[in-house]
Amino acid sequence: MFPVFHERFEEKWGEGTAPFLDPSVYDAEQPRPRAQWINVDTGAAVAVVPVWEDDPTTRSFAVFYLPPSGGIWVLRPPGLTSYIESASGRVGDEVTLRNDSFQKAVAHAERFIYGE
Repeated sequence: MFPVFHERFEEKWGEGTAPFLDPSVYDAEQPRPRAQWINVDTGAAVAVVPVWEDDPTTRSFAVFYLPPSGGIWVLRPPGLTSYIESASGRVGDEVTLRNDSFQKAVAHAERFIYGE
């Protein structure tokens, strides 16, 4: 499903704007974790992915929604979902912050999906 997120993101915001969704660079070096939900009846989908801009070590989690009719929405979680990803490997506090940020973004996605 991530290739569709990538395609729709770049259709809306321009080519090269979504390296965090690019399926051609999806390998062991891509940041984790990620989550996605797909409604097979409607074709709608939701994803939580780590994103970054200029500095790949400063990331946050974004929640994206793909409506069945096309397009892409960014669902902004309440509060901060930012974290630091060190180039030398993960250490305790960084992992905790990343996991807390991910859980907050997933909870936001689930509230959107299930209306809780």
